[in-house]
Amino acid sequence: MRRIDRLARLAEAGVSIWLDDLSRERLISGNLAELIRDHHVSGVTTNPTIFENAISYGEAYDGRLHELAVDGADPDTAVRELTTTDVREAADLFRGVHHATDGTDGWVSIEVDPRLARDTGATVAEARRLWEAVHRPNVFVKIPATKEGLPAITAVLAEGISVNVTLIFSPDRYRAVVDAFFAGIEQAEANGHYLGRIASVASFFVSRMDTEVDRRLDAIGTDKARSLRGVAAIANARVAFGVFEELFATDRWHALAAAGARPQRPLWASTSVKNPRYPDTRYVDELVVAGAVSTMPEETLFAVADHAHITGDTVSGTAMQAREVFDRLAGVGINLSDVFRVLEDEGVGKFERSWRKLLDSVAVRLVMARE
Repeated sequence: MRRIDRLARLAEAGVSIWLDDLSRERLISGNLAELIRDHHVSGVTTNPTIFENAISYGEAYDGRLHELAVDGADPDTAVRELTTTDVREAADLFRGVHHATDGTDGWVSIEVDPRLARDTGATVAEARRLWEAVHRPNVFVKIPATKEGLPAITAVLAEGISVNVTLIFSPDRYRAVVDAFFAGIEQAEANGHYLGRIASVASFFVSRMDTEVDRRLDAIGTDKARSLRGVAAIANARVAFGVFEELFATDRWHALAAAGARPQRPLWASTSVKNPRYPDTRYVDELVVAGAVSTMPEETLFAVADHAHITGDTVSGTAMQAREVFDRLAGVGINLSDVFRVLEDEGVGKFERSWRKLLDSVAVRLVMARE
């Protein structure tokens, strides 16, 4: 029997498949090149936790850490050198994909220092430094969608720097992100930048929504509340896509598109399933829509390849029905505004803790290398 290529089906449905992981080991072993060649992977995202896991526990960095130690590098300098080198080399690996897709895919992301998430000016300055350090056309600088991050997104795009907006949890915040994107592209045009070279994605986090809402439903404890477990995350993403459908049909967007601007693509982040009671491909299967990006850790990628049910578009036109799910959640006592606040604070906090752990780990290894 002929084996079904489920990842090919997903790509044929118009979803870009990006790996949510990067390490020096993946680069030097040829693993990443294999995923591009054989598993339809067309981009890579990173975050502070990914780099903390890769660098703190990976032997592939030992040689370069020794060189940095001899040069007298401090932990911040060493971490920037290690992360920008990985991203630069990954971007070179994806250059063919980037060219073949006319810039739609082949992107690699690197995040600003998460300790700056509440500081607009420092975020803009760090985004510039990262953009210049990596110096590749197919790199996104990741900026969190905090209130302080929104003006930074506009300012960075206005300078012609491509941006991956991360840590988006609520449809209302996503609406503000799109507005920040429009403003940035409008300013970029006024600044004389060629709009076709500027790209952006908006990373909407999925699975963490179910984790937080399910916890609250269990605490409420009624049969009606428990019956709503596992419905919040997909509904939230579908409501957000309704915002995309609305805002990218406006005259404001049409004017930018006519000037050569690329749309800011919706990206489904946090697609690994946290609750073992749920199907392990649900956040991919149920969020299939042309033009979107689905980022997956390798475990989810292989689960999708093995047994996902890719049946076509499962998102377009579902926003109204998804909002009814919001109403039912509110009806049993779920305060969604508070859920979104908690998720953003936890997301920023988790990345900041990972970054601090990475700096501490690198500091120890630099000392050891000098001894």
